[in-house]
Amino acid sequence: MNRTDLIAAIAKRGLHDPEVKGPLYRNLARILGELIAEGKLAPGTSLPPEREFAEQLDIGRITVRNAYRQLMEQGDLVSRRGSGTFVAERPARMSQSLWRLTSFSEDMRSRGKEPGAKVMINGPGRPSPEEAFRLGIGVDTPVVRLDRLRLADGIPMALERAVVPRHFLGADRVEGPSLYGTLAQCGFKPVRAMQRLSAVTLSPASARLLDVPHSSPALLIERISYLNDDRIVEYTRSHYRADAYDFVAELKIGD
Repeated sequence: MNRTDLIAAIAKRGLHDPEVKGPLYRNLARILGELIAEGKLAPGTSLPPEREFAEQLDIGRITVRNAYRQLMEQGDLVSRRGSGTFVAERPARMSQSLWRLTSFSEDMRSRGKEPGAKVMINGPGRPSPEEAFRLGIGVDTPVVRLDRLRLADGIPMALERAVVPRHFLGADRVEGPSLYGTLAQCGFKPVRAMQRLSAVTLSPASARLLDVPHSSPALLIERISYLNDDRIVEYTRSHYRADAYDFVAELKIGD
């Protein structure tokens, strides 16, 4: 949609309709939100600068600013310093099975998406008391921490914070793009896991990394993975975007 069509569409939807109650910026935000939801403003579309948009719509610049701010808080728009305001990229929702243990990379490739990761921490450390309890080790046992921002086709999808006892890796870091792949090469591939899901609110720092509004909802998954001999090989806390994932489990009625 070009700028001329955008202005016409906003006017047609009643920006200045006296029957519409409430502040003008909310009406503008509503109209822009509808155009985004209907796909008429595609992800990545650049919106006009505040001053220019205000002049074209014959409204105050503060009205445009407040409308943009509301849509940013909703996750519909993003502001890029030095570039402008854009319609936010939203990942297509995905259903994730809870009864099959796979790596993030395997799961994304099975969906035809290119997996990626930004590594934030990959190195040695000591477990916290909770991590030591989950892993069944002492607090002085060396571990390797691997914190990653997981991507699908370049879009942030999840924050993963994994802790693995060092003796399973034989090194102070995870070599290679896949934790499970590295564990398999070392002869310690997980074969089963226990997972616990919780609904949480993202911290400001996590929200920035996942490119979602502050205080956005997320799905926290805590996973403990086991080897064939029931030794615990991994404890991971992952925050998944609530706007991108549905987790599905099959239930069967017992006898």
